Amino acid sequence: MASYETYPEAQRAVDKLAAAEFPVKKVTIIGNGLTSVERITGKLSYGRAAASGAVSGAWLGLFFGLLLILINPTADMVFMGAAILIGAAFGMVFTMFNYAINRKRRDFSSIAQIVASSYAVMVEPDLANKARNVLGVEPPAAL
Repeated sequence: MASYETYPEAQRAVDKLAAAEFPVKKVTIIGNGLTSVERITGKLSYGRAAASGAVSGAWLGLFFGLLLILINPTADMVFMGAAILIGAAFGMVFTMFNYAINRKRRDFSSIAQIVASSYAVMVEPDLANKARNVLGVEPPAAL
């Protein structure tokens, strides 16, 4: 029905349809030309692995500490601090162990994502003309 170069443009089209009281449950955004993009964020080392593992473990420890305080109101902040420290220690050890095993295969950190080259906003066929009118899109040329 309508094609856009970026996802925010496709989102704005759906927002425009929603503002015009269009039944947006019948709208789909389809990404075309999918490509995997992996951005390298740095070189891994035992120090980086230990630090990232400790931070991840500390967050998990914080979660369990808060959960403990909610379940047992008599628990105090000492329990939460202990949970954070234990979580950080386990996270650090686990991540360093994982890094030691995988070091030969992958010695860098990265962020992977899927990116589309274009986005199509599609609606059910019986609503296509209404959507084209709202968005100001010309119907496709007949073959």
